[in-house]
Amino acid sequence: MKVIVCGAGLVGFNIARYLASEGNDVTVIDQSPDLIRKISDSLDVQAIVGHASHPGVLDQAGAGDAEMLIAVTHADEVNMVACQVAHSLFHVPTKIARVRDQEYLQGAWVNLFSRENMPIDVTISPEIEVAKAVIRRLRVPGAIDLIPLAGDKVRLLGVRCTPDTPVVNTPLRQLSVLFPELSIVIVGIVRQDRPMVPSADDLMIPGDDVYFVCASAHQKRALAAFGHEEPEARRILIFGGGNIGLFLAERLEQEFPDVSVKVVEQDRARAEYVAKTLTRTVVLNGDVLDQDILEEASVDQTETVVAVTNDDEKNILASLLAKRYGCQRAITLINKSTYNPLVATLGVDVVVNPRSMTVSTILQYVRRGRIHSVHSLHEGFGELIEADALETSGLVGPPLKEARLPAGVVLGAVVRGDEVITPRGTTVLKAGDRVVLFAASGSIKKVEKMFSVRLEYF
Repeated sequence: MKVIVCGAGLVGFNIARYLASEGNDVTVIDQSPDLIRKISDSLDVQAIVGHASHPGVLDQAGAGDAEMLIAVTHADEVNMVACQVAHSLFHVPTKIARVRDQEYLQGAWVNLFSRENMPIDVTISPEIEVAKAVIRRLRVPGAIDLIPLAGDKVRLLGVRCTPDTPVVNTPLRQLSVLFPELSIVIVGIVRQDRPMVPSADDLMIPGDDVYFVCASAHQKRALAAFGHEEPEARRILIFGGGNIGLFLAERLEQEFPDVSVKVVEQDRARAEYVAKTLTRTVVLNGDVLDQDILEEASVDQTETVVAVTNDDEKNILASLLAKRYGCQRAITLINKSTYNPLVATLGVDVVVNPRSMTVSTILQYVRRGRIHSVHSLHEGFGELIEADALETSGLVGPPLKEARLPAGVVLGAVVRGDEVITPRGTTVLKAGDRVVLFAASGSIKKVEKMFSVRLEYF
């Protein structure tokens, strides 16, 4: 597939890396010579210095025969115009744009992005996706990650193991014997920032981040097996009143009427705007690293702090300070992957990465066939994929123990109507089943070959 990526920032770089690693013909456009030089030195892509919405630059990038344009520059307007030019002049079939300003996305202007007006096939708002991800984690306090699948009949959950976790130091093959009511499939373990697809003989140890798939109805029981039975937070403190913080506070006001919410925003004009926009939320104007402001916000009585300023370092430090002063849990927005090995040891409970969410959203439109969702796990560890099994699939008919799944591929769940089936060796798939599987990054090419026709995967 020939793809043009407009923008060579963190998101554009990672999208280009994913697509190039799978053999796609990728061209990246950015105005910054430094970013273009970096991407040229790091990736097997064509890189062009130029304005992403200019027709001549898009023509130079090969828009005439491109199948997809992904516009993720820092300017919403450039992203939108790039899609318009790609549609009107070059007839690019699929246009995806990142749109961050909520003014463009409000329901009153729902017809803005259409073929008749602004021909963008998919609009992505990282701010909205981050706020939704935070809401999901607030609903499930024991999880470090949560992804709903198959109409929320199935969930991928991430949990962190401690010395008190009941299932640690137990080989995975014995989990069903020791916990007969525990219907989960462990698809990945991250140990000291190194991900692995576990075998039946592997065991979990304290400090591991464990990712497993289970029926949503069994979520509470599964979390209890990992020692997580924390109640939902009733007092929440948000650091940062930007787009993410404001949207999150609005959602909390709508969906959690009994929850007390406070927002700390450093810019006075922005703090006043946020205060006027919200109805029940207390807004404080000040620095999130200021001890007096934290005391005024009653951080010691707060159960969960959510740090979503535009500064990674400030988010980390503010989260650690909040916990030092008595807050129970910290959810922290971090864009830079270089901090990943540090956050767990420092005491940050949950990390939210808007870049990985944007990449995951785009991946499901890059994948072809009957794919319902694709989610990237842990900085390119692999992909969690939800797809329909067809009659021609080799998985349909024989027991799964006879299916030749590539190494690094794990079936997490099978959804048949309203029934959620935990895959075992004797499980037999039927045509029409919704399959949730995990494929490690090194196995995706093998999965592509295996399912290209039979599962309409790509």
